[in-house]
Amino acid sequence: MTPEEKAVSLGLSFPTKEPGYLNLCVRTGNLLITSGHVSDLKGKLGAGLTIEQGYAAAKDCAIKILQSVHQAHGTLDGLKVLKLLGCVNSTLEFTDQHLVINGASDLLHELYGKSGDGFHARSALGFAALPTNAAVEIEAIFEIKHI
Repeated sequence: MTPEEKAVSLGLSFPTKEPGYLNLCVRTGNLLITSGHVSDLKGKLGAGLTIEQGYAAAKDCAIKILQSVHQAHGTLDGLKVLKLLGCVNSTLEFTDQHLVINGASDLLHELYGKSGDGFHARSALGFAALPTNAAVEIEAIFEIKHI
């Protein structure tokens, strides 16, 4: 199954959105670079939100990223995931940002393969605050394998 077919089998859809204030996914050469996509979940990890809730929020971010990539590229096929930057709204004591961002990485591994095109570089960082009090914000870089 292709990444696009896998996404559809998971119930993901890719409705067309009107352009907003910022470009959610820009193409330069053979790269697709996304803006940060925030989770619908609000709050702070380590102060009320659990790792499981953060994981789901990171997956939510990845789904939004895939929607933006799909809109810019027309498909999820023919791509390689290069890099994720995961930002977690967390307390100073919270040190499991990597477990939260696994929610995004695991979805991309499921679609593109953990040892193939989905095997990506990643950073998972803690932040004192994120825009709109989002629990998680993630940005990504994809390579278009065939231009």
